[in-house]
Order: sequence, then C-alpha cells, then structure tokens
Amino acid sequence: MSDNSEWQKTACILCSINCGLEVQTGGDGGRHITKIRGDDAHPASRGYVCEKSQRLDRYQNGADRLTSPMRRRADGSYEAIAWDIAISEIAQKFQSIKARYGGDSILYYGGGGQGNHLGGGYANDFLKAVGNRYRSNALAQEKTGEFWVQGKMLGTGVHGDFEHCDVALFIGKNPWQSHGFSRARVILREIESDPNRKLIVIDPRRSETAAKADYHLMIKPGTDAWCLTAILGILVQEGLVAADWVARHTQRFDEIEAQFKAIPVSRYAAICGVEEALLRSVASCIAQAKSMSVMEDLGLQMNRHSTLNSYLQRLIWLLTGHYGRRGANNAPTPFLSLAQASRGEVTSRKAGKRVERRSPVANAKIIIGLIPCNVIPEEILTDHPQRYRAMLVQSGNPVHSLADSQRMRAALRALELSVVVDVAMTETAREADYVLPASSQFEKVEATFFNLEFPRNVFQLRQPLFEPLAGSLPEAEIYARLIEAMGLLGERDYRPLRRALRFGRLAFAARFLLGMARNPKYQKFTSVLLYRTLGETLPKGMQSAAAIWGLSHLYVRGNRKAAARAGFGGFSLLAGERLFDAILNSPSGLVYADNEYADSFTAVSHSEHRINLNIPELMQEVAKLESGAPADDRDYPYVLSAGERRSDTSNTAVRDAGWHKKGRFGSLRISRSDAQALRCEDGETLRLSTRRAALDVEVEISDMMQPGHISLPNGQGLDYLDADGSTVRRGVPPNELTDSSQRDFLAGTPWHKFVPARLERLH
Repeated sequence: MSDNSEWQKTACILCSINCGLEVQTGGDGGRHITKIRGDDAHPASRGYVCEKSQRLDRYQNGADRLTSPMRRRADGSYEAIAWDIAISEIAQKFQSIKARYGGDSILYYGGGGQGNHLGGGYANDFLKAVGNRYRSNALAQEKTGEFWVQGKMLGTGVHGDFEHCDVALFIGKNPWQSHGFSRARVILREIESDPNRKLIVIDPRRSETAAKADYHLMIKPGTDAWCLTAILGILVQEGLVAADWVARHTQRFDEIEAQFKAIPVSRYAAICGVEEALLRSVASCIAQAKSMSVMEDLGLQMNRHSTLNSYLQRLIWLLTGHYGRRGANNAPTPFLSLAQASRGEVTSRKAGKRVERRSPVANAKIIIGLIPCNVIPEEILTDHPQRYRAMLVQSGNPVHSLADSQRMRAALRALELSVVVDVAMTETAREADYVLPASSQFEKVEATFFNLEFPRNVFQLRQPLFEPLAGSLPEAEIYARLIEAMGLLGERDYRPLRRALRFGRLAFAARFLLGMARNPKYQKFTSVLLYRTLGETLPKGMQSAAAIWGLSHLYVRGNRKAAARAGFGGFSLLAGERLFDAILNSPSGLVYADNEYADSFTAVSHSEHRINLNIPELMQEVAKLESGAPADDRDYPYVLSAGERRSDTSNTAVRDAGWHKKGRFGSLRISRSDAQALRCEDGETLRLSTRRAALDVEVEISDMMQPGHISLPNGQGLDYLDADGSTVRRGVPPNELTDSSQRDFLAGTPWHKFVPARLERLH
C-alpha cells in the first residue's frame, strides 16, 4: 500500500462538461484514485462536483482492463500477442484491404469518449494513410440533426447562458442528472429560488428538473413537434414576435409567417396533451423575458421528428430575439470545431461550399462528415460492391450503445477486418479480430474539445496521474507505430525537425511551416510528425500534447480578437507559442477565448450575418403535422424510453457497477396506473417485449411516469469480467430492444425515446 496525500489536478471524464477535479492517489501499487474533490481553480466548473466523479477509480482499475494486444482465433476465442506482431499484422491487413477495395471500404467509428479526444488527432493521421473517407461516432446517434439545423440557420454552434438568463427552457433535457452546462445543479437551484426567474421544461416525465419547473409541459411521448409548433403558432398569431429584432437580424421570416399563422393551436394542444392555457402562458413568458437560454437533448433528439424539433425550438427563441446577448444563446469560439474534427480536418481550416455526401450503400445523408450510426449494419450486411470491408473502432462501444445490438454484432463479424482500440474488453471488442489496449485517460495527457463557455471559453489539458498500465500504449504511440509499419514515416522524416528543435521552438515552427508548404507528408501526418519530434521534448508523459501545439497556432490565426482579449495577441507565431506554453502550464485549465456579444452575430455565416429562418425541407414536415399523431400500436401499447439518465447510471467507460451500494439499479419505471392495470407489485419482474427482443426487467413504480410511458436507464447491462474472470451483468442492455430502422428521415438519428413495447407478467 502507498498513499500520496498531495492533491493533483485532473478532470471528470463521465460527461461532456469535464469538471475540474483534484484527486489523491494511493492504494495497492499507488495506482488508485483514493479521494476526489472539485477544483476551485478551474475557470468553468469553479469547484463544482457531482456524485458521478466518485466512480472514477472503477474506470481506472476495472478488472477487464487489457494488458496485451488480443487476436481472435478461428474458434472465436482470443490469444494475447506481442505488440510488434499486432502492429505488423494490422498494418499489413489494412494495406491489403485498401489495395483490393480502396480506402472507401474502411469505416472508422469513435475517436474518443466524453473526455479523451486527443487520440482522435493521431487516429486521423492513420486514417489518411489507409485512405479512409467514411466515419461515424456517437454524435451521429444524437446530434447530427441539430448540427444540420444550426448550419442551415446560423452556420455556427450555439450554447445557452443559463447562469444569467431570466428564463431557462429545457426540451427533452434533465440537467439535474445529465448536466450539459457548467455547475448545473447550482444554477438550477439559483433559478428555482429566484422569483424573478422562470424555469420551463418540456418532457413527458416529471424528471428531477421538471419537478423544479415553474412550467412543466408534460407532453404525451413523441408529440414534441405539435407542442413546439403550437407555441410558435401562439407567438405569431398573438403578435408576440420580436418584429424589430427579427427585421434587423434575420431573413426569410415572411416565407414562413403565414404557415404559423394558420396553426390550429387548440387541436395541437390536444394532440400533445397540454392544456392550451398553459401553452399560451409559456409563450407569453418567453416573449416577455429579457433573456432566455434553451437546451435540447436526447429526449428530443432520439425521438420522432428529431431534426424538425431542433428547427422548431430554434425558431421559438429566434422569433423572440433571444440571441447574442447576456443570458441568451450565444456562439462560443471552439478551440477545435467538433464538426471540423469529425470530417478529419484536425489541422486544417478549409472553407468553401461543401458538396452533399451520401453513404455508399444506404444512401444516407452524411452530416459533419459522419454517416448515421443506424445505417452501419446496412452498409456491411450486403453483397453491394461498395460495402465496408474493414472497421476501426476507437474508444467506442457500438455493439452496446447503438440501436439493434444484434445487427451490430452480426455486422462486425461479417467484416474482413475489425480492430478495436480501447482500455477494456468491451462488448464491441469481443466481436473484433484484434483488440489493442490503450492507456487509460489518467495514464496519459488528455483533453476534450467540448468547449462551450461564453463569453470566456475554457480549455484544460489534463496531465497524467499514473504511469501507463504495463502492456498498454497511448493512442498516439499506437497510430505512430502503425504508420511507421506501413513504411510511410520514419527517421528520415523526423530528422530535419529534430535538428530544428535544437535551436528552439521558433526555429522548429519555421521548419515545420516550410514542410507544410513543400512536403505532402506534413499535411497528411501532422500529428504523428509532431509527436515523434516536438513530443520528445515535452515533460514525461506529455508527449501526446504535441498535437496541441499545431492547434494553438491554428486557433490564434483564425480567432485573433478572441485570443487577444484572452491574453494571446500580437504576432500570430509568438501568440501561438504563448498559448501552447500557457496550456502546458495551466493544470486547472485556462481561458483561451474572450468574446463580446456582438461576436455571436459575426459568427453567423450567412449573407450580412443574417440568421436564416426558413428551411424548406422542414417546413414541409410542419405541414404534415396537420394529419395528426399516428395511431397507437395495439400490439405494443406502451412507449419505452430506452435510455434515461438517473443517479444509478454512469458513463459506460465505468464498466464495474460495484460503486452502486444502495437504492434501485436498472429498474423499469412505470406509472402507478399502469402497475394497477397489470396487477403487478413494485419490485416484481415483468417480461418487456419490443419488435426486436424480449427481456425480463424489475419494475419500479414511479410518480415520474405518465400512463403508457415506461423507461429504462442508459448504459447498463454491461458484461463485466471481474477479477475472478466471472461475467457479471447488472441491469438491462437497452439496445437489445431498439430497432435501427426506426430513425429520423433526414439525419437518421434513432428513436430510442419512442420504442413501442409490451409488458406481461411472468406468472
């Protein structure tokens, strides 16, 4: 036993907010996280911490962590192999598939979880080596419809200022559990206790956030579109539109105004199950607010009318002028655009009109460079000549996290080559040909590019807490070795840069810029070149941070004013160097962008920086709402929400559920009236069936649920191999029940929150 009482800086990796933490380490071998508290010095989270962070040692020291590359045998079992054998075989097989079918036949999934995005830059270099063009990750299961709408309307990302807003509106979002903005529970309490501020929640459940709301629109499941359209109808019909603001800052309102004037508000109120008077009160509250911030989440995005709903909710706050000021919705300046990174443009700022791309087999729309997750099996389980033949999965678990786990398992087995890079033997790894063990997020330098603060945006480079687990490697090293094994990089390429480094980083920068202009390898393998040269000069364990050097220079060149206000102004080369040094020497994170509210309008990329209000493809969908809601499913009369955030859920990176010591775990929540109709007791086991599968579940009778609506928690039902090698499963894997064919017409996002289901007693 050894203990380190010194508090070390790091961050939580279990949601996108990545709150700053201070931890103590110790325990057996000194490799455990023994104490955790919030980091008061973190510029965004400011000492905030929630209960999820207390589970981090279960991730760091999971019994199913990998300590050797694994290769599948012919009988389906696995054998441990040496790293040099794994690298050689994988490199050769990817090259062979590229030679036979082309790089388009290789699919990449993942790129990082909630906190490990840095490895994605190095994976991108390898993907260029094999000619990859098709990619997907969890964003394509949730956010691509929203991103497409934002691109059409504003051309920039937007985030709400909930700390200062007069009105907060959450749609399909329960920030008490899922956060989504810094210091979520503190801010929710502040709004709740202030009589001059209002909280509006649109959610079919009486969630923890809805219970605090001034207005809870408890809609019928799957009727968000009618609710949002009714509110828009009220705003337009009652003259509640901020006409002067709309005239100054938007375009094409005249093309949609008549359609919303004709909305039958009373009828739509009846369809969504909300009293018309309540809808009118909410519309009035929104129109009269000095500032309103809005957030949608998976309850809306994984539901019927997903992309349409993303459009309708933006129309509500744009028609009432809640953009570009304190307390409203603003456009943060990203350190690296996730849309840019998803397309593989980690070190490029390409501009110009983009040609719409489609997936090769299913002809699915590709948004921000990502094919919809739901079409992956269709792109593989076919005899189509352009089907995917190989797949690389990094820090992702599509077998467990994507719709229709059965089809996803079959798809992976049908590939000619599948490789997983991860810390543990996940459900996806158990279907792969090769599994490469990555070092944990606390054993290497890491970062996230979920940078959403405004006006002052924050970036944190997390320094390693431990040496890498024996047998594991950071992703940067894995991809560097693969590229080198393919004969595409070597000492001859590194030598000129290493010589330049002897004269300092400015000389190195000059030599690197020269290489970018003259040598195609510099454009193609930027991250690995930096890792093998600049990385070797960085402090121990920080080598992978070399990629941040390039991003620092790109950032200050592209965002001079925001960077200068944050203290990184002047000649761009020197400013980039100062920013990189500041990042390396700010373990609690730092402010890299300081914006003014006018910058939110400058960020609008359309003509004259005017926001576009008319998306014809979606206004056609608005017209279709006139036909009313689809009839109920007689064979499957319940609506299952497959994936609810609860206190008993955690990021699936934490595979060991041993942290859960008391209370319910993995239960199916149903209403009291449904329990009475089924004549079942709390805690009884029922058979839950959908059109894809049937599983036995423990029932929890809950006042959160309305009749006919049932819910399962997300991220449970993992098959965890404990220290004895025994398989332990707690909870239900929800995607055994979901259907990949049930998805949004445009973005392909799945309807996980609207799964027709049936419940039956077992005896």
